[in-house]
Order: sequence, then C-alpha cells, then structure tokens
Amino acid sequence: MAVFTRVTDADITAWLADYSLGTLQGLQGIPSGIENTNYFVTTSNGRFVLTLFEKLTADELPFYLNLMAHLARHGIPCPAPMADRHNRFLGELNDKPACIVSRLHGKSILQPTVANCAAVGAMLAQLHVAGQSFGEQMANPRGPAWRAQAATAVAPFLPPDAAKLLREEVALHAHNNPGDLPQGVIHADLFRDNVLMDGERVGGLIDFYFACNDALLYDVAITVNDWCAGANSTPDATRTRALLRAYHAVRPFSAAEAAAWPGMLRLAALRFWLSRLYDLHLPRDGELVNAHDPAHFERILRQHIANKNPVWL
Repeated sequence: MAVFTRVTDADITAWLADYSLGTLQGLQGIPSGIENTNYFVTTSNGRFVLTLFEKLTADELPFYLNLMAHLARHGIPCPAPMADRHNRFLGELNDKPACIVSRLHGKSILQPTVANCAAVGAMLAQLHVAGQSFGEQMANPRGPAWRAQAATAVAPFLPPDAAKLLREEVALHAHNNPGDLPQGVIHADLFRDNVLMDGERVGGLIDFYFACNDALLYDVAITVNDWCAGANSTPDATRTRALLRAYHAVRPFSAAEAAAWPGMLRLAALRFWLSRLYDLHLPRDGELVNAHDPAHFERILRQHIANKNPVWL
C-alpha cells in the first residue's frame, strides 16, 4: 500500500456522499507498499480503508472485490467492501477506480512467534477452503510470461552471477507445470505486513489485489518464505513446521504437494526477487513509496537451491 494519488478532505467528503457511512472525521495516507494509493478513513460510523487503484482497471477489479465479499461472508477476517447507494462496490475518485472497505483489528508484526506462524498457517488453509466455492476465475498475472518479461527487463542491472542465476531459474520454472497440484483461489502476497495479528489470533488478512487462481501450495510457499525466514534470510525450521502442520490440520497436503515442495519454495522466492528487482530498478513516480530490498529474496532462493530437503511436516 502507498500514496500515489493525492486525496483531500474535500475530495473524500464529496465521494462519501454516495455512501451511508457517516460524515468524515479523519483522513490519513498509508505510506507502506508499492501498488495502490491507500488512506485510512474515519467517519462518524466507523473506521475504513480507501483504495485508489493505480494499475488495475475497472474491468479487472470486480474479481478482487467479489472475492473479498465472498470470503468475509464465509468467516475469513478480510476487508469487506462497502457498497454505495446504488449497491456498487467500485466507484471512481480523482480519475482512478476506487473502493472503500472495512478496517480490521490488529497490527502487523515484524518478529513472528511459533504460535503466530501456526495461526497464519491455519488461517491460510481456511481461506483456501472457503475459496473453493468462489465461482469467478483469475489467471495468475505473475506467471511464466511475466517472469520472462521481468527477467529480461532487470537483467542489465545485475552482476553476471546474479543475472545467470535469474536466467536459469526462469528457464527451470518455465518448464514446470504445477497444474496437477490442488488448485484454487490464492492470496499470493500473504507477507507479515498483510496479516493483522490480534494477540495470538489472526485479526485480519489484507491486500488481496494479487489474488488469483493457482496451485494452493504456491501460496503456502510464499507465506513460509516470509513468515519463517530467520537470521540472514535462513528458513527457521521450528516456525516452518508449525505453519505447515497447522495448515495440514485444516486442508491436508497431498503426496504430490509434498514432492513438489522444494521446487515451489524456489518458485515463490524467484517471484518476489523478480518483483523487487523491478520495483528497485524500474520504479514508478509516486509519493511515500518504499521499495523493498531484492537481495533478501535472492538469498532465500540461493538457500533453497542449496537445500535439497527443506523442512516439511
């Protein structure tokens, strides 16, 4: 989340006239992240989050908003889109598609405990189960074609050894088809800053705008690579096992998923190494934008390559 498009009190007051959310009491830009413009909005009726979409179009957005509404109805603590007086989730503000959603309880944590990781694993599995009844489809926009394009764009900025690693990993995963693994709706970005912890329980899952249909195990690998990374980006075995076992208790892993686990960890690390390289070397103009260090995921990827038998159940 970030601020690319300025919204004033007058802008949001006029926009809120189409909603039954009360009168504006406060507006605050949210500085973290890199994809959309986000503000905390406080009204006389409650606390909300306003999002203006900088990349996604009005045609693409119904999938994400309908998914969040579906998951919220099925007990997943995710932002619930607010409908306007015409029963529409999506509007337009300052020439950008925009929506307003419920603001959840809890806060992101930087140093997760074993219990935190177990709670996140169980909640991710619950999300995957709830997503099975969601009827809409969205292909993964960060799939093989994107990886090839992004790698070509960032390679000139890399030292030779890193560029070689990038080419080899992109080529490797271009020929691996996870289509035989259990599929469904995935969050695809369930990092620590996209989970709000309320004590030892998950208070909210946020930022669903990378959600898509893909292998469920890929979502697990993305989550493990962030939540279970220890010192020097080294995977923490205790936290990893806790997350996987809690997930498995809700949605049991298949034998095929167990076999695919080492490669899936590498694919998940590659995806975020690539996107962070792109954001660092080819950034968009914007305010309050924090680019993340791509070296972290390069280290994670190299460790997964070196470790042929990563922690499993």
